[in-house]
Amino acid sequence: VVMEHLAKGGRHKLKQKCDLPLTGARVVDRCITEFGVFDFVTTGPEAPPTLVEIAPDTTVDAVREATGFEFQVPEDLKTMLAK
Repeated sequence: VVMEHLAKGGRHKLKQKCDLPLTGARVVDRCITEFGVFDFVTTGPEAPPTLVEIAPDTTVDAVREATGFEFQVPEDLKTMLAK
């Protein structure tokens, strides 16, 4: 999924639990926003998403503030390519 990270007014679009009717559960394995790239576990036990790439000039703290759930950050966090 490619999407904007925040809704109008700075509200979280990425949330811990969906508050809308689902068409499928655990079907998205990657979400790309202007803040970074998140990988999601779609099979097996549920686990927090992982921030696998971060936008240039963005901090992990800024991503945490803009995100409506806890996520993991690997030691080898990569920077997204800027165009």
